[in-house]
Amino acid sequence: MAEMYGRIGGCSHGRGGSMHLFSTEHRFFGGNAIVGGGLPLAIGIALADKLRGTGAVTCVFFGDGAVAEGEFHESLNLAALWKLPVLMICENNRYAMGTAIEREHSEPELRKQAAAHRIGAELVDGMDVVAVAEAASQAVERVRETGVPWFLECTTYRFRAHSMFDPDLYRDKTEVAGWRARDPIATFARRMADVVTATDIATIEAEAADEVAKACAFAEASPLEPVADLLHDVRAS
Repeated sequence: MAEMYGRIGGCSHGRGGSMHLFSTEHRFFGGNAIVGGGLPLAIGIALADKLRGTGAVTCVFFGDGAVAEGEFHESLNLAALWKLPVLMICENNRYAMGTAIEREHSEPELRKQAAAHRIGAELVDGMDVVAVAEAASQAVERVRETGVPWFLECTTYRFRAHSMFDPDLYRDKTEVAGWRARDPIATFARRMADVVTATDIATIEAEAADEVAKACAFAEASPLEPVADLLHDVRAS
């Protein structure tokens, strides 16, 4: 949260914003403001792990829009060619900003595009928390055991507009309502009804809200970066 506030208490010392959070301590190598930009970085990390023999598996997340980018196919080609331990997780929410998947991809079943690079792939219901957890766990173990890449396509949906500047005129409101009925959090809570009580759920929600409030308080209390340090780590080409 401090990162979002531009405060030096953040993991990237206030320079990450919403798209460049980074923490080597947690092996989290950051988001990327460039569509598909994380894919080649993941290939490099996976290659380093293979050369060092660490046994680690690199997971890279991207959306359906990234599949239309050149670096997607470049990255999959190298991952397959070099037999790299990388799990590619595509969050297919059917709209790349405002473009419907059918208007963007000649092959809308995105996992099939991985087959062109001889990479195994599977489809999972991205609105089902349990299904995603099981598929991801099995995929990681598969990559770890075989040392070759795997592609996981999670079908999901974006309820809100892409950004505050998006008028969201490219889809029917009934479509959104239909997907909202499958909200993964609400669905999971209903499935857990036989295991946890309403009181348990309320406690979990309260604890989550408290954690967010503490993060906000920490961010607000963190100092801004000194003006004298603004040019640190800035390079001119």
